[in-house]
Amino acid sequence: MLKLSDLNVCSKDDFVAALANVFEYSPWVAGQAAALRPFAGAGQLLAAMTAAVERAPDELRLALIRAHPDLASKTQRAASLTAESGAEQNSAGLDRLSDAEYEAFERANSAYRSKFGFPYIVCVRRHTRDSVLRDFERRLPNDAKTEAQASIVEICRIAALRLDQLVASDDKLPVHGRLSTHVLDTHSGRPAAGISVELTELSDLGEPRVVARATTNQDGRTDQPLIGGRPVPIGRYELTFNVGAYFADRGVPMSDPPFLDRIPLRFSVSDPEGHLHVPLLVTPWGYATYRGS
Repeated sequence: MLKLSDLNVCSKDDFVAALANVFEYSPWVAGQAAALRPFAGAGQLLAAMTAAVERAPDELRLALIRAHPDLASKTQRAASLTAESGAEQNSAGLDRLSDAEYEAFERANSAYRSKFGFPYIVCVRRHTRDSVLRDFERRLPNDAKTEAQASIVEICRIAALRLDQLVASDDKLPVHGRLSTHVLDTHSGRPAAGISVELTELSDLGEPRVVARATTNQDGRTDQPLIGGRPVPIGRYELTFNVGAYFADRGVPMSDPPFLDRIPLRFSVSDPEGHLHVPLLVTPWGYATYRGS
């Protein structure tokens, strides 16, 4: 990562080169921000860059929008996708879509471009495949002015995440969420250690995608959040707990086969920057959950 203190004192050319792709193919944004150095923190740097975009003339803002690629485009992926855009699309699984998902994205991209004359833009690190397609549908009825502004909002979200990954600063940008779990063995009245947990992203048109695997520790929690240090993508998930093996290892009397073996909990995420806690309270014969935070 780059140190903000170094960016504050380097030449303008070096500053622009380092931050050129925080806004896709638009080094002019970094160029305008360079004149406002020094910055006290990453938040102030981001504010200066977004302000440059907000005060830019309409034609320059439109050029910024048009600099972005279509989502899940095989042609653009092979030809002109920046490293940043490629990593962002890969994070949402857009590089490994099912045939039905590719067709849905092609239809959505084509309908959007035909209506507005510029690409659909969304901060994909905040979304799953399904939620991107739903966002397409939600935004397509808008007028061009509304969509241009929505695109700028999403571009600034993308920039915030890129800056967070690129620049080390004492302050932290508010771009991270957290998804955690906690298992309580209510049969024994203690945290449940050693339960294997699997988190899966669900999809309407494609295959489920395993996001994380972990094992609960002595506190009944996982050592790290199931998702942390990034947004928790909007979408539907399944969290599976292997409780049958846990109770068998502890010699708890159970039926054969066990009444409860693998417990799947399905839930949805709507706030990418929030903290969602999905606990499990379990015995060999029953379980409960709730929305924690």
